[in-house]
Amino acid sequence: MKLIGLLLVFGATFGGLVLTAGMEKAIHLMTGIMLPATPGEMMVILGCAFSAFIIANSTQTIKDTFKYMGCLAKPFSYKKSDYIELLSMLYTLFKLARSKGFLALEQHIENPHDSSLFSQFPGFHKNHHSVEFLCDYLRIISLGNEDSGQIGALMDEEIARIEAHETHPAHAMHHMAEGIPALGIVAAVLGVIKTMASISEPPEVLGKLIAGALVGTFLGVWLSYAFFGPFSLAMEERANSEVQYYKIMKAAVIAFLNGAAPQVAVEFARKALSHDVRPGFNELEEVLNELPPPPM
Repeated sequence: MKLIGLLLVFGATFGGLVLTAGMEKAIHLMTGIMLPATPGEMMVILGCAFSAFIIANSTQTIKDTFKYMGCLAKPFSYKKSDYIELLSMLYTLFKLARSKGFLALEQHIENPHDSSLFSQFPGFHKNHHSVEFLCDYLRIISLGNEDSGQIGALMDEEIARIEAHETHPAHAMHHMAEGIPALGIVAAVLGVIKTMASISEPPEVLGKLIAGALVGTFLGVWLSYAFFGPFSLAMEERANSEVQYYKIMKAAVIAFLNGAAPQVAVEFARKALSHDVRPGFNELEEVLNELPPPPM
């Protein structure tokens, strides 16, 4: 849908030009003025924007921004099937802890990459950061701290740091988008300077030069509000879906620490999911009933 949105932006912009100016005049404006002026204007606008982006952000933020550019093709980090797998893994984990105690989890949380339990759930197992997040808290619990208040507060702090890290590229992109209209004015001013240097030219030449200068203003506003601004929101949406994965683990762990049965703790986590990826109660129950017994 997001790629369709990009195509609609082009269609609406240049379709509107055709409707207001007519096909022949629109083609003349695009080929005779806009396209010749665009490379230089884009060099000023995007060149300065990306340069400022590099100045303002760390190398890690720049790398993460490129990572999140895939949000147009993959808007969310996890699908419903990924959450069904996560809930199934938590159910198996809690079932083992309820029957054998938290010490029975030690072999799995100390060596998660060799765990026979985690390997049953390959999507979660290959997610290094999520595995580390869950195992760290289970390790604290197995050492004797089963205070749900303390564990929940600590998880909230870490999730807040994860959220700040994951959403920072989107915020950085948003700040760049806010500056692009001003850079469009810079490009336009340079075009006006060029025009004033040719003030002795006839009116038809000056008109073309002024029109070329105004292309900079058009591109600055158009790129900001039709591309980079929406793109930053798409990145933030993708980042929020990444954070939701951690919040679901927290909801399940805290519910289990508060004495909920494994299936009830998983139900707490299921209800914390957004509607677009939340499995139904019966749908999840069928999956949980078909799970093999937890490995010892």
